[in-house]
Amino acid sequence: MAREQKDILLQPGPLQPPWQTSRRIGIHTSTAGGVETAAERAYRLGCSTFQVFSSSPRQWKPYELGGAQCETMNRLRRQYDLKPLVIHANYLINMASVTDEFYAKAIAALRGEMERGLNLCAEYLVLHPGSFRGLTRAQGLQRAAEGIARAVEGLDLARGGLTLLIENTAGAEFSLGGSFEQVAELIAILEPILPVAACIDTCHIHVAGYDIVSNEGYLLTLQHLDETVGLKNVPVWHCNDAKAARGSKLDRHQHIAQGTVGAEPFRRLLNDRRTAHAAFIAETPIDQPGDDLRNVEALKKLVDDGASAGRKPARRKPRS
Repeated sequence: MAREQKDILLQPGPLQPPWQTSRRIGIHTSTAGGVETAAERAYRLGCSTFQVFSSSPRQWKPYELGGAQCETMNRLRRQYDLKPLVIHANYLINMASVTDEFYAKAIAALRGEMERGLNLCAEYLVLHPGSFRGLTRAQGLQRAAEGIARAVEGLDLARGGLTLLIENTAGAEFSLGGSFEQVAELIAILEPILPVAACIDTCHIHVAGYDIVSNEGYLLTLQHLDETVGLKNVPVWHCNDAKAARGSKLDRHQHIAQGTVGAEPFRRLLNDRRTAHAAFIAETPIDQPGDDLRNVEALKKLVDDGASAGRKPARRKPRS
């Protein structure tokens, strides 16, 4: 995951409506100053969708949202036509933990994430399925499903419009979700319990060993994804280049088109009619001021909306 952005709200100059493409493109956005400020930052970065943490990603202590924060967030999202809002769950959550103490903390933390997601009217909550170290994979899968079920007990997620997204992983030895089959298996178990789908990360696909770099490999990989998870069940893509080699299992994100994935797979993905319904969100590093803006622009420039015919992308006017 990228480090927090330099505060674009403090940068001088007039606010200009960002030009948009036919695809919903965004980035994981800073919530410094309150979670509601992320909507303004996302708009200034040229986003039409965005992702946030609803609380500290590396602490168990829950964060309480105020009613005014949620109202401000929702007003700005309507004004700037920012959708969907995606929340990424706390990194400490391991729904397959073999340790009862941490398992209980994970369940409580996930419930808190769900409650804040409902309060913020978020459409999606992304969750890493966890590590089953100390268990068999089958036991870990079942433990994760049971923990998620306990976390959402009594919550009307469907009425609130919130869907849990299971994210594929980089394929480390004990991680759940390192293959499309494993993501599909967990979704199938959870479907009777809550609204659930998948978030697919391009860096994770690549380092887990799938070929998305060659044209033939891309077509075969997306066919495989469609046959297991179903492309229609992937409403959010994490668009991240990779620092590590294909099959390395190392989850190290890189700037768009500057890593071992390169530009062309993103171009194919963004212009694929089968993924047109999805949001595309970068989680790229912030090594220099402005990297967040540059990565958003890099993705937008790969969308073919008539640019080859010499047409300038239209600016989207903010809604009042």
